[in-house]
Amino acid sequence: MTLRRLGGGLLGAVLLLTSLVGCARRVPPVDDGPGPVPPPTATTTVYVAQRIRTLDPAKPQVQALAVKDGKVLATGTKDEVLAAAGQDARVVDLGDVTVVPGLTDAHGHLAGLGQGLVTVNLEGVDSKSEALERVSSAPASAFQGEWLLGRGWDQNDWQDKAFPSRADLDSRFPTRPVALSRVDGHALWVNGEALRRAGITRDTKDPAGGRILRGADGEPTGILVDNAMTLIEAVLPPATDEQHAAQLTAALQRGAQVGLTGVHDAGMDLRTFRLLQRWDKQGKLPLRVYAMADGQTGDRETYLKDGPYEGRMLTLRAVKLTLDGALGSRGAALHQDYSDEPGHRGLLLLTPEEYEARVRAFMARGFQVCTHAIGDRANTVVLEVLSRSAEATGTQDGRHRVEHAQVMRAEDFERLGRNNFIASVQPTHATSDMPWAEARVGAERIRGAYAWQRLKASGAVLALGSDFPVERPDVLAGLYAARTRQDPRGQPEGGWYGGQRLSGEEALEGFTVGAAYASFAEGRRGRLQPGMDADFVALSVDPVDAPASELPGAQVRLTVVAGVEVFRAFQR
Repeated sequence: MTLRRLGGGLLGAVLLLTSLVGCARRVPPVDDGPGPVPPPTATTTVYVAQRIRTLDPAKPQVQALAVKDGKVLATGTKDEVLAAAGQDARVVDLGDVTVVPGLTDAHGHLAGLGQGLVTVNLEGVDSKSEALERVSSAPASAFQGEWLLGRGWDQNDWQDKAFPSRADLDSRFPTRPVALSRVDGHALWVNGEALRRAGITRDTKDPAGGRILRGADGEPTGILVDNAMTLIEAVLPPATDEQHAAQLTAALQRGAQVGLTGVHDAGMDLRTFRLLQRWDKQGKLPLRVYAMADGQTGDRETYLKDGPYEGRMLTLRAVKLTLDGALGSRGAALHQDYSDEPGHRGLLLLTPEEYEARVRAFMARGFQVCTHAIGDRANTVVLEVLSRSAEATGTQDGRHRVEHAQVMRAEDFERLGRNNFIASVQPTHATSDMPWAEARVGAERIRGAYAWQRLKASGAVLALGSDFPVERPDVLAGLYAARTRQDPRGQPEGGWYGGQRLSGEEALEGFTVGAAYASFAEGRRGRLQPGMDADFVALSVDPVDAPASELPGAQVRLTVVAGVEVFRAFQR
């Protein structure tokens, strides 16, 4: 997904969030960021738990681990680890929990998550009327200048699955501009006042890679798809610095609360990168952030000029490009017509020539290239261009990534694996899309969609994520979807195309070792071995052996990053 940043403020909402260590304290002023994260203590700490899954082949399960100076000192039985830690070690008995290596979301959007926490939340609404009620009850934090903002609607969840219209909003907001982002970030629902301010009329032509949906009378309906959204963004006032900082603070805290020790941010704008870079230098970042530069906008020129960056908790050595739209808004680029819209094959947001030019420029500058590709045509173009460009630039070992790899032809599975590309996929996309995805592409093409075992069989490394805020950042939900391909009620029986399910260990590896490999960090993270970073999470259930049905109701008890407890759900 290309998540459009439509602003929003936080005002006092941040004050309601827990602190980075899970206990009550004053939240710092929003322009100061998340607050200083204490450095790793010189004191050795021994954590004891019912079960510790290390993903270390030599010691896959242990009882205890010792942490010192932000690194794993030792793993083993309690007696072994206490002996290695020394008499002065601090001992923390976590009780009946399962500890796993640090969980990383390999594809998320921190700015979008923070924004979604404070604007009108339309996730889960089951009708247009409910969506309108939520917009009418918008909190003060949902306003950016005069504009009222929200996100998360999905017409596929409504009984009437047609797109909503400007008229629906005009009846309640005749003079205030309103812009509501679809759940996938690839369509906007706006009112007449927003169209007026953007100068969009019946005579406005569709921009390249975008659609202005129109009624039978030729007038814009209020739905703008993919590149057409830029017409609104051009007139939208930006978030204030305070709002921007507050949103990122909220997003980082939310990540720690749901058990994330790291995030691969898929398409970071330069403003967000500069702020996180400052916080990183000040020691304020509680999570590891692997940033993909925004290669879609004019920010790419500065990223190309400055090159990769390596800080303590922030790394930038990748670029995110977006080739097509989303399946839900029929923007994904297909080789053949949509099964439920004859004559339409989706959108390429960049021409293949422009895409290749950007790919080669970033490869030559030392960047890993990560490309959003949903439809089978987009995946074909991406794999052809990446293969050709990697050879031309000598970056065959660049671990270039296909973000989503959602609908693919048989020959492209083989091409992806043969070229050592990484498949960055999001398990909850399959379980969210399963009610309607087959209607979009038909019974034959759906067999090459969300096909995780086929991707693994090709030889591709799987890096798992959520695409938050398109989906919730809760990693336990991702582990559940990966194992079951079912909704929280356990439907459909056996899972949707259940042969593509991942085992418990495969799912855990996707959020740990797979994500580490995808960010060139497999020598430092992804497993709990002596000398590796002390990033780990304590969960109330075993994500590998416990019944998958227990995962949706499970809890994150502790999140530790570089030896620092950044979230704790219990008091000492």
